[in-house]
Amino acid sequence: MQSTTSNGGVAGAAPITHPTSGARNINARDGGIHPGEIAIGVVIGRASEYFDFFVYAIASALVFPSVYFPFADRLEGTLYAFTIFALAFIARPIGTIIFMKLQQLYSREIKLTLALFLMGTATAGIAFLPTYASLGTTSIVLLALLRIGQGVAQGGSWDGLPSLLALNAPANKRGWYAMLGQLGAPVGFLIAAGLFSYMLNALSSDDFLVWGWRYPFYVAFAINVVALFARLRLVSTHEYTHLLDAHELDPAPVGELVREQGSNVVIGALAALASYALFHLVTVFPLSWIQLYDTRPASDFLHLQMWGAGVAAVGILVSGLIADKVGRRTTLGSLAALIAVFSAFVPTLIDGGETGQNIFILVGFGLLGLSYGQAAGAVTANFQAKYRYTGAALTSDLAWLVGAAFAPVVALGLSANFGLGYVSLYLLSGAVGSLAALSLNRALEIRD
Repeated sequence: MQSTTSNGGVAGAAPITHPTSGARNINARDGGIHPGEIAIGVVIGRASEYFDFFVYAIASALVFPSVYFPFADRLEGTLYAFTIFALAFIARPIGTIIFMKLQQLYSREIKLTLALFLMGTATAGIAFLPTYASLGTTSIVLLALLRIGQGVAQGGSWDGLPSLLALNAPANKRGWYAMLGQLGAPVGFLIAAGLFSYMLNALSSDDFLVWGWRYPFYVAFAINVVALFARLRLVSTHEYTHLLDAHELDPAPVGELVREQGSNVVIGALAALASYALFHLVTVFPLSWIQLYDTRPASDFLHLQMWGAGVAAVGILVSGLIADKVGRRTTLGSLAALIAVFSAFVPTLIDGGETGQNIFILVGFGLLGLSYGQAAGAVTANFQAKYRYTGAALTSDLAWLVGAAFAPVVALGLSANFGLGYVSLYLLSGAVGSLAALSLNRALEIRD
């Protein structure tokens, strides 16, 4: 039965004045804001975040072991670098909580400005950070602090636009719109890998390690500035503020969220475990493994991964079409099962020379695109309206922490000490975790 407005019209067919009307009503009231407009802000914001993310990730595999841990052998130095890499994911939920409070006290615009200023400062700080040879242990401490700053800033940069996009999308195209923000990952990786590959080819090894690796961090700072103005241009307008407020996309007390909807946070974080584990096993981990145990040039392998990122982008697009046919959770569960199968071939492919490595990267990125395309928000629709903004942010933070934060250091440590077969088990455990969480979510829905 069609709902009616306060003036008797059909919802969505006439101007609406009630502040809690549905998404279509809000569109009509605010001049017909199309989900595509929101998608632009989501893609810009996520692409800039992922570029920062991958610049640091690639440097952790190629640069930091030599520059900040020269006292250790290459394996130990890389494990140290990956440990500091994980600090941002630990700091991220802390940043979310801190900046949610700032938003409550001031505004969404001030919160976003401060978060992206902190991100830019931390990123530029890494670009100017003296090496271990110049500053000793202090350089490692500063690197860790700047990495923590990046994590806090990333948690604080949550703007609510992905949730707004999901709520404002047509019912039959929610899978398509859900995947748009995920396109930021392959775009960010392509740019970051392209910059590092260019610097590796254009410079001598000494020049690259002395100053060349710093250039992508300068670029990251510049991209942050552009992204800040692009996102503020969206979230500061009256129309978007009205949409965000009408959907109750404002911070909720974290303690209350955990008490009332804690199970949704945990299930949402675990549901995408396979995607997040695979994320680092096809990007950061193999780059470090090639550096340690293969003679393949890093620039050549980065080119291969750039092709993989292109495959992932196509997979993300396709995931939207599939999800709109069979459902987002069914898509995520099916891909978790395929990732479980893929995990069995990890040792053979990575240790199979260039041909095996090529297959591993291209197939792995393909599976990553198909699964990661629907990894965000597959179960966050379960949140009550007043908890959705904070719940979606913390769910994403915990998914990264549980699934991806320690994947590079664990995978490299296991493969170096026990063999690549243990990397298969690690990835398999992520797939099993996703399937278990999705099954539990379905069981809870049936019970309710």
